[in-house]
Amino acid sequence: MLPEICHIGPFTVYSYGVMLVLAFFISSYLACRQAPKSGIDPNKLFNLCFYVFIAGIIGSRALYVINNFIYYLKHPLETVMLQHGGMAIFGGITFGFVCAWLYIRRNKMDLFATLDLLAPFIALGQSIGRIGCFLNGCCYGRESAFGLYFPSSGKVLIPTQLYSSLLLFLIFLALRFMQNRKHLPGQVLYSYLFLYSIKRFTIEFFRNDSPRILAGLTIFQLLSIAMFLLSVVLLARMFYSRKR
Repeated sequence: MLPEICHIGPFTVYSYGVMLVLAFFISSYLACRQAPKSGIDPNKLFNLCFYVFIAGIIGSRALYVINNFIYYLKHPLETVMLQHGGMAIFGGITFGFVCAWLYIRRNKMDLFATLDLLAPFIALGQSIGRIGCFLNGCCYGRESAFGLYFPSSGKVLIPTQLYSSLLLFLIFLALRFMQNRKHLPGQVLYSYLFLYSIKRFTIEFFRNDSPRILAGLTIFQLLSIAMFLLSVVLLARMFYSRKR
């Protein structure tokens, strides 16, 4: 693991922060290159990406803090220490979507065309971000003889961060394949929700950083079930409307 990359005078460059920044710029750049094909202004799209990125960080951190409220109540200064890791992506997706909806509406952009364009690159950004989790040592898995040694815990753990990164990259490829072919409005977005919910529900069985709160499931598995059901309803409604 490599939580700290280097020191520049009094400043410390953290690997987690570096990967978040890389995730934003790589995903935004690729999305903006794709924008003209969808009839979207690249400049407006980049501004949207920036606002969604900020909203996503705030939402992810807020949900993580709420989920670990007792710890942050005892250590309030840790709330803003993003370099130590700690994001709950469901909060980021919620905040990011609300921010995107408001921006798209204000700038009179096509809602589904824009969100269908962004969906694959959101998955790519998450894939890159998970590498930051691995370097930071957060979002760790259970103990296993077939895992990797994590100095922060002194144990051999399943590298769930790397598995998540790989699965998210595969989701990115699948969505890009769909995006480059004829599809219904909202299909790429709903497919992202569908695939991500399955990925997160499954990977949670191998993680060991969240308590089991109901029927042996974590809060993120319960949220994954809700996202899965929502995506199925939206996809079914979309195809039914097309058939009619």
